[in-house]
Formats: sequence, structure tokens, C-alpha cells
Amino acid sequence: MSGRRRYAIVGTGGRSVMYFDAILGDYRDYADLVGLCDLSATRMDWYSRLAASRHHAAPPPTYAAADFDLLVRQQKPEVVIVTSMDCTHHYYIIRAMELGCDVISEKPMTIDAEKANAIFDAIRRTGRRLRVTFNYRYAPVVSRMREVLAQGVVGRPLAVDFSWVLDTRHGADYFRRWHAQKDKSGGLLVHKATHHFDLVNWWIGSYPRTVFAMGDLKFYGARAAAARGEHYPYDRYTGHAEARQDPFYFPIDGSSQEFAGASLKELYYDAEKDSGYIRDRNVFGDHVTIEDTMAVMVRYRNNVVMNYSLIAYCPWEGYRVAITGDRGRVELYDKHGSHIIAGQSDKELAAAQAQGQQQSLRVFPMFGTPYDVEIPQTQGAHGGGDSVILQQLFLPQPPADPLNRAASHIDGAASLLVGISANESMRTGLPVECDRLVPLPG
Repeated sequence: MSGRRRYAIVGTGGRSVMYFDAILGDYRDYADLVGLCDLSATRMDWYSRLAASRHHAAPPPTYAAADFDLLVRQQKPEVVIVTSMDCTHHYYIIRAMELGCDVISEKPMTIDAEKANAIFDAIRRTGRRLRVTFNYRYAPVVSRMREVLAQGVVGRPLAVDFSWVLDTRHGADYFRRWHAQKDKSGGLLVHKATHHFDLVNWWIGSYPRTVFAMGDLKFYGARAAAARGEHYPYDRYTGHAEARQDPFYFPIDGSSQEFAGASLKELYYDAEKDSGYIRDRNVFGDHVTIEDTMAVMVRYRNNVVMNYSLIAYCPWEGYRVAITGDRGRVELYDKHGSHIIAGQSDKELAAAQAQGQQQSLRVFPMFGTPYDVEIPQTQGAHGGGDSVILQQLFLPQPPADPLNRAASHIDGAASLLVGISANESMRTGLPVECDRLVPLPG
């Protein structure tokens, strides 16, 4: 069918499955996948097999990471989707724009101020567009929170209290992967919490002004383990018999039925020979350079203040957020089910997350009776957010979105700005003025 928009994907780990399936599946009448780019030919071969087995489609052309320019020149994508390692986002965003493409990037947009400012400069120079995929904005409970605040039921927002906890399945997984190294991910306050900071920016309609933060590595990593008298004589879980007794045991070679799914073997273990990436490192290894316990204070441009905390080693997973205004308070509670692992289908992720999920949204008027707000039920991963954002990304005329959930490069930078300012504050022990790092308009 003519008139389909041309897309290329750079980075073929587990996160790109969502986009790959969407283009070759539900949105094949509107989109063409004209190329894949990755440092691992093994991973791209897995996607080629997926094209045939799941979608009965011809595999897209594949290009080595060093041949990204060649991909763009030969295949002429109109849009490049960036799902590579966080610390490389800026390179592909900037280069794609210089070669005449618009860009869709996974969050976070990048990992530090220097790279964020370079992206802004590229947008000014090229006039190209960047969209950051904050799929949490599209989850029904989160969208409902936005509606409640927009209706003014709590009045003018004054204070936010936000607590997010990761369990020892999902949370631990960040410490097995490249995310455990701050120079690759920016730490959890950038990689993970950029979702949360974006929600607050969007809910209250403001950008951060001043940030103060404290954070430590208290549970994961070699030093914390040694302080508890624990010793783990293996760098990774796969292939070590003694690791089977470790509660964080996580082999990826297909030797354990519990971890046989999610294409971990094909995407990561088999790809080690050309990627060099070890997906199952011991969470108590000395490679860990990020924090697992964080507390952040933020003052926004509209003088709303926020207390935020993130802990990555809890028995359950989910979040609680309360926004108090001059006419009342709204409280959101969302306890997740299991959330893992890269390579799962949207259906598998949704089923895993639905197990044990509990949600509530409750309004407390200042001088009235508290009441619960009904939360729409939507199927799909990330609380139903993924399926909705895919419509917005790939339909030529997507459904109207009165909540304005589409996130620009400015939104991407504003969410990132809390995390990188927090990193600077933890380094110096001082509050950080955000505009000193990345000046935002408005």
C-alpha cells in the first residue's frame, strides 16, 4: 500500500519489540519498517525470525551500528525510532536529524545536561521534530488523575508527595543490566524516575526550578553485601552452580524453566559474542555505580513543592502519590503485579502486570466527604498505556487527545532535568538551580 510512513529502529534489545510488532502488525497499513540497526547481528537476526514467525512478513534490512548513516541514506526513513542504550540516545537523535529524519525516542531522552543541550541545538539547526515516548501518561489511572486536577476539584496544587518502590524482581533487574552503571543510564533518577517526574510536570503544568537530593547504594552492590557479611564469588548467574542458592538467581541461557521465556537467551545470551553485553550480572557485584535509595525535594516554577522517594529493593512494587491543593487533596495508589522482562509480548506483559494489581484514586475535599474516582479498565502493558500511545504514534489521524499526552523534546528535557539536577546535588551536597544545567523556554 502506498503512502505508508517509513520507519527505522536503532537498538534491538527487548524494548524495541513493542514498536517492531506495531509496525509489522496492527499498523502495517500505515507504516513500513525499512531498517534495523544494532551493534549485534545476532539480535537483529532474532528480529528477522520474529518478522516471519509472528507477522509472516519479510525481514527488514539490517545494519551494523557503525553503518547508521548508510541505513538512512539507502533506506530513506522518515522517522528513526531510538531504543538503544540510554547513553547513546543523543548520538542517534542528533545524527538522524542531521540526515533529515524526525525522531521518536524512548525515555529518557538522554542522561546528562551536556547531551540534552546538544539535542536542543540539533533541533534548532535542523528544524526536525523529536517525540519522547512517555507511555505512563496514557495509563488510565494516570490520565484520570490529570482530569481530576484539570477539573479543579483540589483547587490550585500546592504540594506533591510521591513514593515509588521497586520490588526485588523488577528493581533487582536494573542492577544486573547496563543500567547499574551511571555513565550508561544516568542512574535510576534518570532512567526510571524520568517517567515519574514527567507525570508531575504534566499534572501540575510546570517545570522544575530547584532540586536537592540525597541518595546511596544501601542494598545492592559489593560493598553493601560485604557490610552484611555476605559474599558472592561469581560475577554473573548463568553457568555457576552455587548461584542457584542465591535468591536473585537469574540465568539467561535457557537452563532454568523459570527464566526460559522472554527471549532472554536469543536476545542476550546468544548475542554476547558480538555485543559483549552480559545481561545477568550479579546484583551484588562491584560493577554497580548507581544508587538504590533516593530522596529528592523539588520546587517548581509555579512554587509547588514535591517530596519524592525511590527505593529499589522492596517486597512489593507500586507507587503512592498525593497532590494537595487549596481546596482539597487527591491520592493515587497503584500496586503493580510482576513487571519484567524485555522481549515479552504486549499480551504477556499485561497478564504479568495484572497479577495482584490494586489501584485507587480518591478525592478528599477540604470541607466535604471523601469519594472514590472510577478508573477505566484498559488492556495492555504499562497499565494500558502502550496500546494507546501506539495509536498516537502510528495512525495518520489518531484519536483526539484533549489531555495533551504527546510529549515533545521540551517535556523530555523537563523530566530529565529533575534527575540530572538530583545527580548533581548528590555529588555536591548542595541545591541545584535547574536552568543552570538545561535552560528551558517559558
